[in-house]
Amino acid sequence: MSDMLALFLQPASLARWQQMLMLLPLCLAVSVVYKTTKCERVRDIPWAALVSWVTIVVGMYLVGIGLLVVYELVA
Repeated sequence: MSDMLALFLQPASLARWQQMLMLLPLCLAVSVVYKTTKCERVRDIPWAALVSWVTIVVGMYLVGIGLLVVYELVA
């Protein structure tokens, strides 16, 4: 039990590129669940989820780059 608690008290340290890679499966899970609830036919889900996943990932990275640029200009 204390090992599980240690994961929350001392999280694993990840490099920046590893943190950015962790975004990919999270966005994929969100897009699959969202498109599963929205698509009327099951055969439409994979393509719709892929398009949604790419849109979310690109959007998140663009927001991150924008915030980094604003931070660098202000700081």
